Amino acid sequence: MILSYVEEHAEQRGNDAALRFEDTVLSYSALMHEVDRAVSLLSDAGVTKDTTLAVYCENSSDIMVLYYAMAKIGGTFVPVNAVLSSAEVAYIIGHADAKFLFTDHKLHVNAAAATSKSDCSLINTNSFFEARMFEPAPIDQETEVNQDFLIIYTSGSTGVPKAVLYSQAAEVAGNASLIDMWAVGPKDKLLVALPLGFLYGLSTAASMGLQAGCEVIIQRRFHPREALEAIVKHGVTVFQGVPTMFSMMLEYAEQNNLDFDLSSMKALISAGAPLSTDLRVRFARKFGIALEDYYALTEVRPVFGKYAQDTTPVPNGAIGKASPCVDIKIVDDTGAEVGPGASGEILVRAPATTSGYYKAPELSVSSFKDGYFRTGDIGHVDHDGFYYLTGRIKDIIIKGGANIAPAEVEDVILTHPGVQFASVLGIPDAKFGELPIAYFVPAPSATLSHEELTEHCRSALAEFKVPVSFISIDEMPLGNTGKIDKKALLTLWKEQNHV
Repeated sequence: MILSYVEEHAEQRGNDAALRFEDTVLSYSALMHEVDRAVSLLSDAGVTKDTTLAVYCENSSDIMVLYYAMAKIGGTFVPVNAVLSSAEVAYIIGHADAKFLFTDHKLHVNAAAATSKSDCSLINTNSFFEARMFEPAPIDQETEVNQDFLIIYTSGSTGVPKAVLYSQAAEVAGNASLIDMWAVGPKDKLLVALPLGFLYGLSTAASMGLQAGCEVIIQRRFHPREALEAIVKHGVTVFQGVPTMFSMMLEYAEQNNLDFDLSSMKALISAGAPLSTDLRVRFARKFGIALEDYYALTEVRPVFGKYAQDTTPVPNGAIGKASPCVDIKIVDDTGAEVGPGASGEILVRAPATTSGYYKAPELSVSSFKDGYFRTGDIGHVDHDGFYYLTGRIKDIIIKGGANIAPAEVEDVILTHPGVQFASVLGIPDAKFGELPIAYFVPAPSATLSHEELTEHCRSALAEFKVPVSFISIDEMPLGNTGKIDKKALLTLWKEQNHV
């Protein structure tokens, strides 16, 4: 299972650094000690392989200790995005049937509000680990484990968060494919500034690095200066981010006229949204190292990327080649597979493929076709095996690598008594890729300000989901089916902004 790799590293080179967080460094032996201690504490609290445990914290090494402890117990682990509102957290712990919610001092108030009307026990992570310092007895891995090791919540196009399921075996396989593609090993140092509440930070970065035997350096949150300084200070070799993070790192260095020696880096990996040509060129010019594209979804990973050993340049516009052990089909509207150069929907069977959606059997069935996951992305492959993404089927806004479901935001706006109709769409942005804006039709005699609607949305949504602009119109454009015509709204926005 997922912990066996950490155990192997602890046996073979136990004194090597495994996790570094702020002033604390855990060797692989010390990490195993902390995992066993957490298993003992959790077992005393009543946690079993049938228990679901959620974690709502800023980044820390404690999250990874709890991740591995739940793997050893054989239970289910639910990472929760630290920027979510109390209402959003309450939905997740209720839907996931979480028995425990671990939080930290920073998020305690939100966490308390989220658990106030549930049977979920709230535990402060710091207090939990400090409560009993002792030498744990050796604990064997559970022979029977819950197949639902991870439940990852992500925005759905309908507005209801999707609960993506993963087994431990899938975690291991996904990590192994990435280790092969990026040629990561014990000599590498991997910096994690991505949120551990996302699969990208938790699994693709931190868990993958520890499975490979790296030294994994975790930052509490992303800050461009802190990330750049950590790369230089620790001689980091691998760093993963989203385009917005790399844009902020570049802007910080340029605006402050600072130079950072990133020569230790062998892979700077970007995912979550398309990389602009301008960002690629300016970043390479400033730091002397190229950004690499990587593509995956919460439901399937890895999918596309650049192989460390492949010296063939990735063509302009391409996302990369298929990752190790990935099977890909591109199909047209009839479901027939198309050849190189022809566009269609990308279907994927990856080493880490979700076993389905929790409590959503119909969605689980409809998301697959003949055993392949339907990505909802449109693209094509060339004769050299490079893949290109050209569009999306799903109605999702991607802001700085984070998915926003327009329907979810629209539902919140429509709870305001002064709003009659609302429609949310994404507009292009050089820094974040896309930004959400809202068109609305006010109720008769209602007068609404941007500030009022912004505060209304903030009361129920994470900040990144709140529209950056609210635009009042007299009536919504409708399509032939009577639904709001979002293409017409986007055209209207372009005309109003001379785009």
